[in-house]
Formats: sequence, C-alpha cells, structure tokens
Amino acid sequence: MSKCEQCIVRQMSSLKSLSSEELRSVSACKTTRFYKKGDIIFDEGETLHGIYCVRSGVCKLTKLSANGKDQTVKLLGKGEILGQRSLISDERTNLSAVALNNIELCFVPKDQIITPLNDNKNFSMDVLKGMAKDLREAEDDIINMAQKSVKQRLAETLLHIQNTFGTDADGALNIILSREDYASIVGTATESAIRILSQFKKEGLITTSGKHIKIKDPEGLKRVE
Repeated sequence: MSKCEQCIVRQMSSLKSLSSEELRSVSACKTTRFYKKGDIIFDEGETLHGIYCVRSGVCKLTKLSANGKDQTVKLLGKGEILGQRSLISDERTNLSAVALNNIELCFVPKDQIITPLNDNKNFSMDVLKGMAKDLREAEDDIINMAQKSVKQRLAETLLHIQNTFGTDADGALNIILSREDYASIVGTATESAIRILSQFKKEGLITTSGKHIKIKDPEGLKRVE
C-alpha cells in the first residue's frame, strides 16, 4: 500500500496542503478500495464517514431525476476527491457515485479531514478553493443548458473528455461511455445524442467503432452551432 506523502495523486488535490505529519496520519488510517465497472461507490442520500480520493480509474456522479432516470452531473478521474462537500457540511450525499471502469480509491476517515480543517489554514483554503471551483462549474453547466444547443453541448463534452482523460494508443477517447451516458450528460434524449453523433461522423468531426469515439477535427467541434 502506497504512503500518502509519496503519492503523486495528492499533488492534484487539496491533500497537497497537508503537513508531513498530517499526511503520515492520513496514510496510517486510510484504506484502499477497488470497484468494478458499474459498481456503486455510494448512493444518493447516504451518510459518509470519510472521503474518497481517486487513485486510478474514472467514476461518474449522478442525480436521480423525477422521472426515475439518472442524470450524469460530472465525471471524476485521478486525483479527484469524492464526498468532500457532504463531509464538511455534515449532510447526506446529494449525488450517487458509480464506477465507469475499474477504479481504485483511497478512503480517508472523517476525523483525518476535519482535524486538519480546524488546524491547517492552508488546507482549509485549498478545500474552499476546490468547492468554489465546483460551484463555478455547476453555474457554467446551468448557463450552458440555457444558452447552448444540444449539438454544442455534446461537442464540448467530447472535447472535455479528451482534454481531461486523454486518448488510448489508437487515438480514441480513453473514457468509454454509452450513448445513454452522453445523452444524460448534455440533458437530451438518447435518440437525439445518437443522431447528433452520427451527424458529427458524417461531417468528419469524429469516427466511431462501437462505443469507441475518436475526435478527428477538434477545431471543427469547437465551431459547432
């Protein structure tokens, strides 16, 4: 099991502001958890007793809508923290977390986060900045839903996935999502997402092979209206 003070993942999260002593304490108490594709990490309305740090793999945060369908809110990868807001606000989770592929998480007990929050102002500030960033992204999502077309939102989603999670050896997006996932992310019907992706393919913006998508013309996707 890797030590937190030696883990490169911590450089990508608010944990980087913990002191060496605090990191050693976290390392002594954390546990490593593995989830397979489709596994539920935690459910909406659950009480968390710690936070999760993504060591490898990708998960999605979803919200159950009034019609009983899951709306994908965000994708999280290496270095991202899950459950931080619920832990700090002492509220039940507002979203569910589901593994998109095989994922390795480090679980840090609540006390190992709350104590440094009270004692380490640099850590507290980084946590606040992280939550402010999440809030800004949520606001941007609301604005995009209101002001941008479904085609624009889907084009931006493809570019975001490539920029955030990269591509495989063949140049296809590293993250394999179903057409239902894409529809959920941009807030449209699955049939609409399928139709738009087919249109992108005809226009030479992307190529597809099953669920694998390769972006051929990123500048063209940026110009989608």
